[in-house]
Amino acid sequence: MNGRNRSRARHEGAAGHGSKAARGGAGEPVLTASGLTKQFGATLALSNLDLSIHAGEVVALMGANGAGKSTLVKILSGVYAPDAGTLTLSGQAYRPASPQAAKQLGIATVHQSIADAVVPSLSIADNLLLDRLCDSGSPWRVPPAARREAARPLAERVGLDVDLAAPLDSLSLASQQLVTLARALASRPKLLILDEPTASLSAAEADRLFARLAPLRDEGVAILLVSHRLGDLRRVADRVAIVRDGRLVADLRAPIDFDAAVETMIGRPLPPARTQTAQHAASLEACFSAREFQLTPTSIPFDLDVQRGEIVAIAGPVGGGKSRLARTIFGAAHASGGRMTFDGKPWRPRSPADAIRAGVFLAGEDRWRSSLFPDSVPFASIAGTLSFPFLSRWFRRGVVREAAERAAASEAIKTFGIRCTGPDDRLTRLSGGNQQKVVLARWHVEPARLLLLDEPFQGVDAGARADIVDTLRRHAPERATLVFVSDLEEALEVADRVVWFDRATLERSPTHEFSPQVQS
Repeated sequence: MNGRNRSRARHEGAAGHGSKAARGGAGEPVLTASGLTKQFGATLALSNLDLSIHAGEVVALMGANGAGKSTLVKILSGVYAPDAGTLTLSGQAYRPASPQAAKQLGIATVHQSIADAVVPSLSIADNLLLDRLCDSGSPWRVPPAARREAARPLAERVGLDVDLAAPLDSLSLASQQLVTLARALASRPKLLILDEPTASLSAAEADRLFARLAPLRDEGVAILLVSHRLGDLRRVADRVAIVRDGRLVADLRAPIDFDAAVETMIGRPLPPARTQTAQHAASLEACFSAREFQLTPTSIPFDLDVQRGEIVAIAGPVGGGKSRLARTIFGAAHASGGRMTFDGKPWRPRSPADAIRAGVFLAGEDRWRSSLFPDSVPFASIAGTLSFPFLSRWFRRGVVREAAERAAASEAIKTFGIRCTGPDDRLTRLSGGNQQKVVLARWHVEPARLLLLDEPFQGVDAGARADIVDTLRRHAPERATLVFVSDLEEALEVADRVVWFDRATLERSPTHEFSPQVQS
């Protein structure tokens, strides 16, 4: 793309394209932010940021990890108060004291972290009605059957067809995300904020979600969409607001040049696509194999081979069995049949601890459940998180040498470009993308022999994703790498080979395999 086109893409505003350009933009904005500023210690998260959103308009908020998106969302949703600046909602001053107050005033938020918005031990119906049940004026003693009846229309609005009496934790992450969306819509918001709404959804579930946005937009609901998946933004965005270093640096109307938008977002061009030579592929050694492997008693047995120095992507829909395969290799789940070998020997790990001792590492799909500690844990810093799986090897006498721990963390921060103030930073102070970088960095502080990465790009912007891919490629010769992803674009970007994998396929036919970007 030449400089003239890039400049034109950055400053387009007046030109439109059909009905999409006509949506929003007329009359008084639903939300106006003027001069928003927020600082955490020495970190200036937002700096004099301005933004407006009109009724019936979908505004995509783009920004690199740590650019200020999460801080802006938390200010709008009542989690933080700005240090300076003003907000107006439908022409009235807006300064909510809490997320509940924000929802009552007309701003509902579906956060990226599902765990922040649900109570897993309660029923699905009670989670759908959680705002009502938490209201002091709500009838707490309504019978369960009546609660299920009241919750049914909320579930139907997002196409959630499940047993509402079942506990929430019986649902997949994707269905739990739909519960949080249904609850947000129950308040009939003026502005709906969606923070990485498709991160845990399959393509079909994402289609279902976006189908629900069209009538909301027609009803005049303003929508602020935060997503690192450019496919999401291309589908629904009427406008793109780009934040960098806490400031609004571009405001683009459709038609939007997303290549130029990404460069504006990260402040540099993306690196060229990776290539691999056929000669290199032929020289790799066997590392991990599965033969006649069955994840469930009804699935068709399949074979899988991964070579040392190779990155293989296991791609398929959310809920298709990828995560179970990763956990089985890691010793956290058991197969129904077949056998595995690792470095030419039978591989039957009794537990994740066995796997870690053998150099088999797994970065799990849900970082807060599998890799990160809540803020109440004393060692929930970057340094403590990175060292935790290796404490017995690093500090054999049981005494943690904090200087050594911080030194390892400092090197990992540099390698992965984690935006923080230092090794002692708490994980909750980092953006979602930087939290994900900590998860990936954890499994690089010691050399892996087999590295398993389940949805490693979740919540990571395009620039950071390219950096992570580059890091994985540089370390690839030292190990075999299996990457489990639901986004085929991500699979093609990172892998030497892609294996299509889902439960329906396994119950009908063998997995389908192909090799992307191989040049002879």
